[in-house]
Amino acid sequence: MLRTVAKAGTYSAPNFQEARQMFVGMDFGTSNSAVGIVDASGAARIVSHDNAGLSERATNDTLRSMIAFDRAHRDSDGWPLPLVGQAGIAAYLNSGDECRLLQSFKSHLTSRLFTSATIFNRPYSLERLIAIVVERLRLSAEGQRGAPLTQVVAGRPVRFVAEDGKDADDYAVERLTEAFRQAGIAEVAFEFEPIAAAYYYERTLDHDETVLVADFGGGTSDFCLVRLGPGRAGMADPRDAIIGTGGVGIAGDTFDRRIVERGIAPFFGKNTTYHSNKKDLPVPDWIYGKFARWHHIGFLGTGSTLRMLRDIQRHASHPERIEDLLTLIEYNLGYHLYRSVEQAKVALSQGTETTFVFDHDPVRVERPITRAEFEDWISPELTEIETCVETLLTSTGTPAGKVDRVFMTGGSSLVPAVRAIFDRRFGAERVRAGGEFVSVASGLAYRAAELFGRG
Repeated sequence: MLRTVAKAGTYSAPNFQEARQMFVGMDFGTSNSAVGIVDASGAARIVSHDNAGLSERATNDTLRSMIAFDRAHRDSDGWPLPLVGQAGIAAYLNSGDECRLLQSFKSHLTSRLFTSATIFNRPYSLERLIAIVVERLRLSAEGQRGAPLTQVVAGRPVRFVAEDGKDADDYAVERLTEAFRQAGIAEVAFEFEPIAAAYYYERTLDHDETVLVADFGGGTSDFCLVRLGPGRAGMADPRDAIIGTGGVGIAGDTFDRRIVERGIAPFFGKNTTYHSNKKDLPVPDWIYGKFARWHHIGFLGTGSTLRMLRDIQRHASHPERIEDLLTLIEYNLGYHLYRSVEQAKVALSQGTETTFVFDHDPVRVERPITRAEFEDWISPELTEIETCVETLLTSTGTPAGKVDRVFMTGGSSLVPAVRAIFDRRFGAERVRAGGEFVSVASGLAYRAAELFGRG
């Protein structure tokens, strides 16, 4: 189902002066979120967010989809006060053990086991955690609109798939709908994210095209085959132009994890052995399972785990690597490690080799990485992406030669090996890219104008 509309109970919005009619699209993402607004001019613009001192730029077009709870800051009822996005990261880095950071909520929408998280002895449902981020997005949009926000078009993946591979679409959409309701948005219509990107691309057309839209987010890669251009507006339902959709649970976060797993974790003791009971044993692999997400590295900072690692270090074949692992954990350096990984990935999109550098005294890791190595590390994921595209073409009976244009968007569309999949299949002359981090939010705003602007 492409659209789900939820009506909430009475919402008491702040007082605003009457504003021009504006339409809002909300891209709540696994890693980053963005908001687009279309006003009477018909052009979309992106709402900016405070960068909280995490870079030289004062504001960003995206908001990190993260929440931090600081033990020392609570409301009058004793509930920890949430800090969202870049401000949450800054609080987490500065507060250490007194702060809890949560992220990637969207990836848990299909889980029937993850119903809530307990933060400093207070329970938060998954829907409430998502609502905290969405509420921040709503307030930012209201600041731009100068009026309460009661209806939005929000993005969603093509498929919500549970960990067991089964379809969990209705369950995930129901939870996401409830989260938007708790965030104070009375009416939400959900649209496939690659279709939103298609609306963004369509603004450049003065003729009809059959377009394959490839949207690479933080958690999923989604594809939509659609007929775009002036002719779509003449259809009874403009979305009848959709020929087919597909998607896989692979994207930028997966690529980052592969760099850490294959290229960086060995510098922190992965595959190192230690001597115990007259045997050489590997350092427990579950330790490095926590490297899958940067803030999970901090979860290793328990007394029992640190004692175990100290004992392993005394008998390890490379004790200096275990020492660096302990420093990484104890100084809460996971965020900085992944920032270095991200920088290396970007560099490999621009050149054929780079030097990964992680330098936080007393730990320094320096390692050359070639693009060929990186592409080898992510080759299984590249194969899954290519297979998904081929399946979409086959299931819709669309030969590659009948696709007029491929429009790629999202951060991983910049990875040369990803681009090469489409260059090989469709020809480089037919592949375009753009709006890597804002195309979906802009397209959702265009869809909101189309949907809510009628009558």
